[in-house]
Amino acid sequence: MGTTASAAPQPTLHESFHGNGMMDSRRSTSSGSFQTLNIHSNKAKSIITNKVAPVVITYNCRQEFQIHDDVLRTNYKVGRISDNMPEHHLVQGSYFMVQDVFSKADVLSTSGSYGAPNFRQSKGSFPLYGMGQPSLSGFKQVLHRLQGQGHQVILFCLREEPVVFLRLEADFLPYTPRRKENLHENLHDLGRDACSENLELTIRKELQDFAKLNDNVFYVYNDIEHFKGEPQKISISCEEDIHVTEEVYKRPRFTLPTYRYYRLPLPTDGAPLEDQFDAFVNVLRENPSLSSSRDASRPLPALLFSCQVGVGRTNLGMILGSLVMMHLTREAQEAEEDATDKPKMQFQVIQTLISKLPKGQEVMEEVDRAIDLCSEMHDIREAIYENKQKLEGIGEDYQIQGSSTKDYFLHRTLQSLERYFYLIVFNAYLHEQYPLAFACSFSQWLCSHAWMYRLLSCMNQSELRAPADLLTKGARVADEYLAPDVLSTIKQMKVANFRRVPKMSIYGMAQPTSEATGAVLEYLTGEKRKHSSVLWVNLQDELVLEANGQIFCPREPTFVDQLETALKEELVGSQKWIEVTLEQEKQMKMFKSCVTVQEIFNQHKSSHQGLQYRRIPFPECSAPTEEGLDRLLEAMKSCLAEDSLSAFVFNCSNGKGRTTTAMVIAALTLWHFNGFPESCEDEIVSVPDAKYTKGEFEVVMKLVRLLPDGHRMKREVDLALDSVSETMTPLHYHLREIIICSYKQIKSSKCEAEIQTLTLKSLLYLERYMYLILFNTYLHLEKRDSWQRSFSDWMLQVAAQAGVYELLNQLGFSEFEDLRDSTLCRLRHRWQQQIHEPSAPGLKGGYFR
Repeated sequence: MGTTASAAPQPTLHESFHGNGMMDSRRSTSSGSFQTLNIHSNKAKSIITNKVAPVVITYNCRQEFQIHDDVLRTNYKVGRISDNMPEHHLVQGSYFMVQDVFSKADVLSTSGSYGAPNFRQSKGSFPLYGMGQPSLSGFKQVLHRLQGQGHQVILFCLREEPVVFLRLEADFLPYTPRRKENLHENLHDLGRDACSENLELTIRKELQDFAKLNDNVFYVYNDIEHFKGEPQKISISCEEDIHVTEEVYKRPRFTLPTYRYYRLPLPTDGAPLEDQFDAFVNVLRENPSLSSSRDASRPLPALLFSCQVGVGRTNLGMILGSLVMMHLTREAQEAEEDATDKPKMQFQVIQTLISKLPKGQEVMEEVDRAIDLCSEMHDIREAIYENKQKLEGIGEDYQIQGSSTKDYFLHRTLQSLERYFYLIVFNAYLHEQYPLAFACSFSQWLCSHAWMYRLLSCMNQSELRAPADLLTKGARVADEYLAPDVLSTIKQMKVANFRRVPKMSIYGMAQPTSEATGAVLEYLTGEKRKHSSVLWVNLQDELVLEANGQIFCPREPTFVDQLETALKEELVGSQKWIEVTLEQEKQMKMFKSCVTVQEIFNQHKSSHQGLQYRRIPFPECSAPTEEGLDRLLEAMKSCLAEDSLSAFVFNCSNGKGRTTTAMVIAALTLWHFNGFPESCEDEIVSVPDAKYTKGEFEVVMKLVRLLPDGHRMKREVDLALDSVSETMTPLHYHLREIIICSYKQIKSSKCEAEIQTLTLKSLLYLERYMYLILFNTYLHLEKRDSWQRSFSDWMLQVAAQAGVYELLNQLGFSEFEDLRDSTLCRLRHRWQQQIHEPSAPGLKGGYFR
């Protein structure tokens, strides 16, 4: 018997587009793609009926099939823009086909004269061009112009969204699928397995089917502003009436042998992903005309970049092209405008970056010149400046259509700044790797310079500080997130969750008041314990103030030291009644007294001469930074050098996560000074997830196999974790257990926001565990030199070269899931998100706003 048209649904756009990096496994049976043939009776030689469907044999006896038009119609969805418009089939069951570029988008008015909207060459003499999406004939016009100038043309299509070209008279015009809710916005955030080219082929097949079900006519929209005369009918009678992007851009290779085409999707906002930079570098690798060993007597190739309108992504592509041209010619071309007219912006994250990069100032200035050369349509630096000005101009935040204005401009500022940051980083990579013919990829190179990821993760806090007077103007401020006093120590020690590591002078607790600080110091220096030296480390990265004898801190994290003083002065100086919530009851208070944490300890130093106070912020949930570990180790070394019997006290907001981590680090450090205790052999445990409560995750064991004497390194960390957790069992906090517990909670969660939070938490806890093992390895290997080399330098010079950061860049629970399904497995995305636990109800203290 002959073949039968399948009614099984095919993969749809619904399965490929998503917003959180996770694949949606649900399939839509109503929007499948079917193969169908529209048969006219005059072509049929005979029709054989059966109980399923008519079997048709064509007049030339070469085709045999069953008619499934009825099935086809029931499986395709229909819809309309409004009640007064005709109903028609929807692409992938949801999308309307909309004309890609409207005349108003062509700001430079180049569609008629050059063939493409916003067609332009960069300033200077580089053969560098940008444009919006042209039609087929428009593209031929652009290509003919550039070829006529004697250039080899290399075209980069920077679009991620699917585009199809529909025949209209003698030309093919671009159309894109869009949602009814926002007809101005193209589809974006394709899934990792989604391929633009394949999606375009799927859409083309659907459009053919739709037309065959409707007398070779399909409906499209050209005017989505006024909908005058919409929708438009367009004729589709055969496959040749529809082109996909690949057909438009690849076919010229048969007549122009030197012509090259690449589809290189770039993000509409923010910086490209490392994989996207790698794809661009691969183009440089495979084209001799872009090699550092190119024939200098030959003209440079023309690099042509194109997105939808020719602005954002095209501008970014042109800047990358400018940097490449600079390295090929070693010419620093100047833009025509006077650079002194541009705003001078000193961003801390950028200044730190260029101070640590080889020839950092030169690298940044080259990027600035590249931006100036390509600034006709868009200037990245000006965008940063404008968004930051708007953000700082917001006094009291307000909502616009459900969105926070402050959040909107904060997001825009950080995205522009991240793009600028990555351009500098990529240019530094070109400086090093262009002469080496790109011996390593950009993503590999960045993993070996992971301090850049760490620097980028601090960008939010380092650049965007809230003014102190926002507190009295209405900015919401919360308490220190104190946990309930599970260990019942407030009555005796006046502070929650006070505890000690057995047989060691290491103590931990929640954030104490001035009174509680005095009580703890008396306890440590009294007749029984007689500690003459005490190192007290505050691990909070939030602002903390004591007002009217209670501890408060802002709900939003920020830099602490200088702003705490400014906040105190504003709070006391304003003498305003401020709404305060104490144990969930709102009250109005005026604060007569207010002191910073630093002032609290300065007061106690007069009566405790051996007291040393340090503020070493640790991030909530995640691993301490390399710099944080360096500062803690240096403080402990300094204290032990003066008094080997010193006591070490740690506190965070609730005395759990960060305090426990610091206590483990302190225990490991003291063991390296005084010797490790004997450890018992592992017991055979028969409990659910016993393997994972012992920390034997696949990624952890990879690290163990990588490290010298790795099993011992892990075993010693486990011993420290068990020792610290021994006296805090009621808190139900043990790092190894909380890793697997957080991950298991994901499956029972139904809220997407909660799933994302738990996913991130579980990964950060896992990373914290691995950092403890790495730090213990460092203590072992560098002990002979008394740890003269910092942990930060060791990680960069030793661990990074051994592949540690590449392992951390693939962090996840590979025994349970495909790591490619989540972007949080990558350093860049994981480190840029910080978690601060919400305040628990019924706590002592409060928040005010």
